[in-house]
Amino acid sequence: MEVTSASPRLPRQAIVREVGLRDGLQSIARTLPTAQKLEWLRAAHAAGQREIEVGSFVPARLLPQLADTAELVAFAKTLPGLFVSVLVPNLKGAEKALETGADLMIVPLSASHAHSLANLRKTPDEVVAEVARIRAARDAAGAKTLIEGGVGTAFGCTIQGEVAESEVLRLMQALLDAGADHVSLADTVGYADPAMVARLFEKARHLVGDKLWCGHFHDTRGLGLANVFAALQTGVTRFDACLAGIGGCPHAPGASGNVSTEDLAYMLRSMGIETGLDIAALLALRKQVAGWLEGECLHGTLWQAGLPKTLAAA
Repeated sequence: MEVTSASPRLPRQAIVREVGLRDGLQSIARTLPTAQKLEWLRAAHAAGQREIEVGSFVPARLLPQLADTAELVAFAKTLPGLFVSVLVPNLKGAEKALETGADLMIVPLSASHAHSLANLRKTPDEVVAEVARIRAARDAAGAKTLIEGGVGTAFGCTIQGEVAESEVLRLMQALLDAGADHVSLADTVGYADPAMVARLFEKARHLVGDKLWCGHFHDTRGLGLANVFAALQTGVTRFDACLAGIGGCPHAPGASGNVSTEDLAYMLRSMGIETGLDIAALLALRKQVAGWLEGECLHGTLWQAGLPKTLAAA
């Protein structure tokens, strides 16, 4: 069977940014040895992944799981064509990211005031001010590292409840005004549905255009892939995902994790959207990582059912 081409409303290509090494591993108590993380990176690159978030520059006492981020960045930078990103919560983390030569640093901002205080100990506008300091440091260093402002709890919050779309849009513009190169939207606690996604992403793209370049969805209530599809229809072509669907938010009880990398890769290929990913290789890597994380709660469905014969023969 020939894979059908994407419809006129869908892009011909999309990027799956792997965030399992950061968002996934920080959500479990176990600390994966550095050697296994390096093998993960090597195998993910071999499977065609060209954008990977390798860790976060946060104090080791807070997240010992990510204490080796600098070493991972150094290795990742040796892999041809790999765009290496890290999460930084503040200026100190950004300075470390600049020292390592990471290609992108993502600064998380929560549109929910209550979640922002609980998660970052800053108000949303204090985070915006931090982005301005990070931009000044980046420019002073003459670095080419890009800055992405990641707007989380964009569709609601387990602590605050409703988050106004107007506040999400205000903060996106404020991040860009402060010096962020790009902004992204995240359904941190899994409250979004496709209609909500279509509405907010359309408004966001109307406001900031191509500076909106990534969607981050959690599969908390089983709508992760449906929400990706809704965002695709608005023109977004980059999506975060975690191998085996690991990850989540500590303030989202019962969360089932992020959109699964391998499930997303399959959906996109089945729709005729090119990703450059080798799905069989991703499934092999998932099996390997599952062995390293034995006893942890993993997610996703493709690994159980496999590729359909119609697609595998394409």
